[in-house]
Amino acid sequence: MNLLSVIWDMDPVLVSLGPLEIRYYSLLFVTGLYPLGYWIVKQFYKREGVSADLLEPLLYALFIGTLVGARLGHCLFYDPWYYLAQPVEILKVWEGGLASHGGAIGCVIAIYWYAKKYGKKVGFDFWWVVDRVVIATCFAGCLIRLGNLCNSEIYGNPTDLPWGFIFTLRGETVPKHPTQLYEALSYLILGVSLLLLYIKRLDKLYRAEIFGIFFIVLFGMRFLIEFVKEPQEAFEQGMVLNMGQWLSVPFIVAGIAILVMAFVRKVPCRIVKK
Repeated sequence: MNLLSVIWDMDPVLVSLGPLEIRYYSLLFVTGLYPLGYWIVKQFYKREGVSADLLEPLLYALFIGTLVGARLGHCLFYDPWYYLAQPVEILKVWEGGLASHGGAIGCVIAIYWYAKKYGKKVGFDFWWVVDRVVIATCFAGCLIRLGNLCNSEIYGNPTDLPWGFIFTLRGETVPKHPTQLYEALSYLILGVSLLLLYIKRLDKLYRAEIFGIFFIVLFGMRFLIEFVKEPQEAFEQGMVLNMGQWLSVPFIVAGIAILVMAFVRKVPCRIVKK
């Protein structure tokens, strides 16, 4: 055993009220959307003269889209035969099982609906909204991965590195890569970088440029980190690329296509007042 490794035995339950449990993961997940994500996007709206009254439907759409998308993504990407045979199990979100790739798809669908319903009144479209929402999403994603750490889940392969974690609550006895922290740190760095890009170069950016960068970098990092992550499902054993990597490839390709589209269309990132 590496003497410099971290013994991780954190209780994932923050508060127990009879049969009701409040977990750190749930708290961090919700906090990422509100108040943190809400507050960040609100600053973007204020800066560009868009009414903050339009934020409430966006918040509800994102919450539903993220939760439903992440749950369906886990069920259909990782164990479709089990969940299709027992569809009631899909509703048992409290038993765990959320996939970030599904959550990303759910968010995109939710934002598309929101932009179609409210955008014409103000002058924004789908691309304007996602350029701002993905910045907040980076910080929310960081909190969610810290929640995974609190749950002692989604960790990596054995490692001799001094920052390896021994997840004793999962019966582990050797240090493993804390891939939750790797992802949390990558999301945080990406979020800060995109925020600085927005603050300093908004008038020089094209619409959808931030979104394209987000897809390329975030899912590119996911692809790389998956190399040291333990398989989440038995069928991934022996695969050269695991399911998380295969699911990341289309997002990376989409990010490249979106970035090219942004430079071809050359629509200003900021709303142009008529």
